[in-house]
Amino acid sequence: MPDTRTADPFGSVVFTYTRRQAIEDGVLVDVTETAREAGFSIPVALSRAVWDRLVALPEGYFGFQDETGRLWDVLWMARHYALRDGDRDRVTMCVLVRDIRKDLRDSDRAPRRHFPVVAIGAGDESEPVVTIMFPEDD
Repeated sequence: MPDTRTADPFGSVVFTYTRRQAIEDGVLVDVTETAREAGFSIPVALSRAVWDRLVALPEGYFGFQDETGRLWDVLWMARHYALRDGDRDRVTMCVLVRDIRKDLRDSDRAPRRHFPVVAIGAGDESEPVVTIMFPEDD
């Protein structure tokens, strides 16, 4: 009879998906280099949804804004919120994004509020990492 005191109560692991795999698959976007410039000292990744909604430039935006500036804005705000609420491992932040498409009326171009989460957790090797994502991305 096996010794049940040391057996895993949940059974064996069925499936694992690492942060590295998520970055390779494009589920997460590694922005660590720019994040270091913005003041982060640990690796940072954005969920694909955060990248697509807050950083990537829709058609027609080129010349008005650029992805580097939009990424910097997201990271700067994330750092601000993380420092402000430094005793928590998850912080909801507010980011305003203006839609500047030419086909919109001026009233439709007002900045829209988005509420991504800045989460600090353990990476693949239990090192601290930051992930910026929408609540539904978790």
